[in-house]
Amino acid sequence: MKPLELTLAIGDYDHTRDVAHGVVRAEAIALRWLNLPVEEIFYRFIKYREWDISEMSFGKFAAFMASDDRRFVAIPVFPSRVFRLSSFYVSTRGRIRSADDLAGARIGIPEWGQTASIYTRGYIAHELGVPLTEIEWVQAGVNQAGRVEKTQFTFPQGVRYRSEPARTLDEMLQAGAIDVALTARPPRSFSEGSDAVTRLFPDFRAREDAYFRKTGVFPIMHVLAMKREVYEAHPWIAMNLMKAFEEAKARSLVRLSDITASHLPLPWIPDYLGSVRELMGVDPWPYGIEPNRRTLEAFLQFAFEQGICQRQLAPADLFVPEVQTTFKV
Repeated sequence: MKPLELTLAIGDYDHTRDVAHGVVRAEAIALRWLNLPVEEIFYRFIKYREWDISEMSFGKFAAFMASDDRRFVAIPVFPSRVFRLSSFYVSTRGRIRSADDLAGARIGIPEWGQTASIYTRGYIAHELGVPLTEIEWVQAGVNQAGRVEKTQFTFPQGVRYRSEPARTLDEMLQAGAIDVALTARPPRSFSEGSDAVTRLFPDFRAREDAYFRKTGVFPIMHVLAMKREVYEAHPWIAMNLMKAFEEAKARSLVRLSDITASHLPLPWIPDYLGSVRELMGVDPWPYGIEPNRRTLEAFLQFAFEQGICQRQLAPADLFVPEVQTTFKV
């Protein structure tokens, strides 16, 4: 049987690379891989649906599902997961010195619907105890003016939000027009080593470790989505893709645990992987619903509270049924 030819847009991650490069093949599927920046992948797939399978913003996918937008389906494969307490940026000349100063602050975000912002706002509300209504929210591009929201939602009552299409978060942070920037991609001034911008939480690693120990939440940023018509024409591709990405991830973890040779240009990777496994388990990057239930439920709660999702979703609402159970021998 001739393999089904499909296009896949996804970043060049070590844990997905073996699928993208064809080293691991999903049974009866031939993939043509497009390696693009994630912002471009999201924009082109959401707006024009230019390929069959795509890495996608988890926040935007959840918003679509909650509004019964049926253009996309997803499987619980998570290309990107990142703790986000490193993404609070403040001016060194501003009034924000600690988390206690966030009430009454002006906080810049690239999009209200950005997945990273959903998690950081959830942290502000649930862990720091600062109501989102006590903050003025300012939307703008991080380093380029003109960025806009890509999904529609209803802001919670009392939330103050305005857009600044002609400015950037980096510019406003340095000028004192905002107190904090919450952004997955760092402001240019920070990346270039300016002493005008710093992190609110220099000890973010310790904070993120404590947050995981307390909540069990390892933030999911991106999900693997498909055009609905492709999935409905070939429902068997969901599990075949799931199995292939599981194998690719397992191969990546074997490489990282190999002390014989270096698979990344960094020292002590096998030892670091061992310490991560002590904290998070043998597979620190699980796919599927059950191993991620606490993260999924927390994220969906944040998204509903923040108006990203029009209704409260359960984890099972997000993913196609074929990958939610499997056979037993």
